[in-house]
Amino acid sequence: MSCPRLLSRLALLLVLAIALGTAPAHAAGSRLTAQQTYELGERFAKRGVTNKALEQFNRVRTYFRDDPYALKAELAIAELHYKKSEWDMARLAYEDFLRAHPRYVDLDIVIWRLGMTLYQKSPTVAAKDQTWTRQAVNTWTGFSSRFPSSEHIADVDKFLGKAQNRLGRKEILIARFYDRREAGPAVEGRTTGFLAQYPSSPDRSEGLTLLAVAYAREQKDPTPAIELLRVQAPQKVGAAQHAVKVAAARRARQLAHEQKKAERQVKVQPVVP
Repeated sequence: MSCPRLLSRLALLLVLAIALGTAPAHAAGSRLTAQQTYELGERFAKRGVTNKALEQFNRVRTYFRDDPYALKAELAIAELHYKKSEWDMARLAYEDFLRAHPRYVDLDIVIWRLGMTLYQKSPTVAAKDQTWTRQAVNTWTGFSSRFPSSEHIADVDKFLGKAQNRLGRKEILIARFYDRREAGPAVEGRTTGFLAQYPSSPDRSEGLTLLAVAYAREQKDPTPAIELLRVQAPQKVGAAQHAVKVAAARRARQLAHEQKKAERQVKVQPVVP
């Protein structure tokens, strides 16, 4: 046999070998069990090949719906999005999982992760829209009583506290806004709600001071707020009392001015015979 023909046949055999070597891989992929497909996805995930991992997990979820590994695959998809900081995708995946499997044995993990996707989406600056922070708080509220044996209680408590403090700060900023406009009833409404809802907030001393000043503007007794401040932050009492005196004096001047204005208007009114 001539050398060119031999080379041609060898090349053909090589092509066939490659084709035969790759074809079983695709064929075998379709014959993998749910467990094998899931484990293949895990291997891809560990190597950082996220797209391939998602492909395998979705295959388990789609073609092995009644297999226990389908449940694991659903959670694995959410975890992959979470680890890649794809908060919206992770949130939707965890929410879908919760709706589909409300009695899942390790539901605490799902609740913990779902809350974190919401927390991570929320702005750290309290003045901005805190819708996502509020949703995180709603998700985590009651976690420790619902899952008393969960290993995630400490983490949930930590971030729940941060989220609540941020929401409390938002209320204080709104109360400040009304305080600058001397809108006593609005300040009172915000601060009383804040004090009732956020008992551990680091901004409670400012809330009590704003409340005492609001009372002074409304000609109410600020003593209850001052006395509570004396218990919780005695170093702030002096400044609060001074602010109350200033507000009370300003309000007294405003009332006197309004009274004089009313009297002048009465004097200039024409006498009707």
